[in-house]
Amino acid sequence: MKILTVSSFKGGTAKTSIALNIGAALARFYDKKILYIDFDAQANLTAGLGFDPDTLDSLAPALQGEKTIGDVIVKTEFENIDLIPADTWLERVEVTGALAQDRYSHEKLKTLLKEVDYDLVIIDTPPSLCWLTESALIACTHALVCSTPEFYSIKGLQRLSYFMHYIAERHPFEVLGVILSFFNHRGKNNEAFLNVIEEAFPGKILSSKIRRDIAVTEASICGKSLFDVKPGSRAAIDFKCLCDEINSLLFNAEIKETVCQS
Repeated sequence: MKILTVSSFKGGTAKTSIALNIGAALARFYDKKILYIDFDAQANLTAGLGFDPDTLDSLAPALQGEKTIGDVIVKTEFENIDLIPADTWLERVEVTGALAQDRYSHEKLKTLLKEVDYDLVIIDTPPSLCWLTESALIACTHALVCSTPEFYSIKGLQRLSYFMHYIAERHPFEVLGVILSFFNHRGKNNEAFLNVIEEAFPGKILSSKIRRDIAVTEASICGKSLFDVKPGSRAAIDFKCLCDEINSLLFNAEIKETVCQS
């Protein structure tokens, strides 16, 4: 089983949309069995799949030992896709209950995930270097970094790189790649931004880039993936290319022929 964290050090990188549409594409086009974990108290992934986070348990009671991980997994309306929702309790879960006295609380998620069986677990983390992000990185086999081609997003990548390197020394995982969203292939500063990313994550910039497209927002409002709402949109084309690339990297599969923007 592969476990993929989707991380960024700044909000507004389309991190949650990337997590949602990667999983949807892998389930649809490659028949992968997917478990999403919404590990961000904002619960955007939960809402993006059509659920009300105020009506469901998050991973918090399982982390506290009050429920099993199976108790908090919900079925989605989409084939091969399950979800562990988020709620506001996640925000300070590490300083409450049993976790507050557990010096190894960061490893709790890793232990819980040994009880599930999926092709891929996708963990959507908060856009910060907090307990939740650290726990997800300790639990994962691979990490995907999200960024946008603008100054503040790129600037934070060096700190995220140091954070990941520190964790990987004790709990090894592989940085799968850096994905750029809201990308303009004709942007005049692209080369400078790509050079900075290369310094922070050498050799990890993915070939696929996600262009800005209102279809991503429209799909989120509908509580579905792009492939259910706007399958012919340019963002759907970009995400299909990203899906092919990630499937190749994660599962050593050949990339299917797809027309991608260059």
